[in-house]
Amino acid sequence: MNLKNRDFDILEALPENAFLKYSDMIYRLAFIRTKSRADADDILQEVFLRYIKVYKKMQSEEHIKAMLLRITVNCSNSFNSSWYVKKTEPLNENIAEYDMDSDGYVLNEVLKLPLKYRTVIHLHYYCGYSVEEIAKLNNMKPQTVKTHLFRAREILKNTIKADDL
Repeated sequence: MNLKNRDFDILEALPENAFLKYSDMIYRLAFIRTKSRADADDILQEVFLRYIKVYKKMQSEEHIKAMLLRITVNCSNSFNSSWYVKKTEPLNENIAEYDMDSDGYVLNEVLKLPLKYRTVIHLHYYCGYSVEEIAKLNNMKPQTVKTHLFRAREILKNTIKADDL
């Protein structure tokens, strides 16, 4: 164990504990990226299967969270670029039924955004990550993240205002 992180207890890194603490966050990110509950379930399972292989190397709580988010982004990228997604038509799930925030309307508008905007919006507003942290998680420049956030906000502002008229 790293001496810098004496407060970190290896028991926190156990897969059961990490699952209890982070599964909701991972599921929501996977859902935002795939727009499907079933696919989000599959990605959640894959993330924790990968985590089981490496959890003993964890050095801090922040390291666990960042790694789980990075694995989620990678798994959803792989899923979204797979032949399965490209060759199938999605079912029209009632997305508002899974009410991730109190206003299902806002969720539906966020889900209409392109993937790159949905991801940064979710990580920034739901998970509370800074622009620099999002850039690191997604292998982007901070300015790119700022641009994505700005454009996503503009799209949401315009669509919500247009729908209110």
